[in-house]
Amino acid sequence: MSELSLHPAAQDLLFREARTANTFTDEPVTEEQVRAVYDLVKYAPTAYNMSPLRVVLVRSADARERLGELMADGNRQKTLAAPLAAILATDNEFHEELPSLLPHFPQAKDLLFADRAVREESALVNGVLQAAYFILGVRAAGLAAGPMTGFDFPGVQKEFLDDDHTPLMVVNIGKPGPDAWFPRSPRLDYGQVVTSV
Repeated sequence: MSELSLHPAAQDLLFREARTANTFTDEPVTEEQVRAVYDLVKYAPTAYNMSPLRVVLVRSADARERLGELMADGNRQKTLAAPLAAILATDNEFHEELPSLLPHFPQAKDLLFADRAVREESALVNGVLQAAYFILGVRAAGLAAGPMTGFDFPGVQKEFLDDDHTPLMVVNIGKPGPDAWFPRSPRLDYGQVVTSV
């Protein structure tokens, strides 16, 4: 008997059978699908209930070409061909929303996050956490995700963001193509990762 409450089919969908997709069909990814992904993953936990993740959906042909120019050689063509590319970034001014997101502790905005360096560190940690939730949400929607960090970070920030937003990754999204997957790579065993003290 499994020690997990989640149905085995859902475990497969989110983890065991899911992989980074390298090719996609040409079936579009709709605004409704992306909204459903966000409306699910927004409930996942972060420190102080902060929400530093920002998502830029790169839909137009012009924007996709501009993004393609900033991708590493091995990522360029798959980004141009994917039904949707999303730039995941952090908002380093996330603290402005804390009074409404953390109503029982509204002073956290100024008490804990007045310093920009502290905000950037917290935005990075919690933004990456939210990006991981976003990838799982894409999988939960029956779509495949192709997250990449092989791109010109300063270039993407200049072209698509501003000084208050830091890019984390680009994620290609869509229905997986017939040759989407590389073979499953090995993972570390429990004993290599977990210790008890």
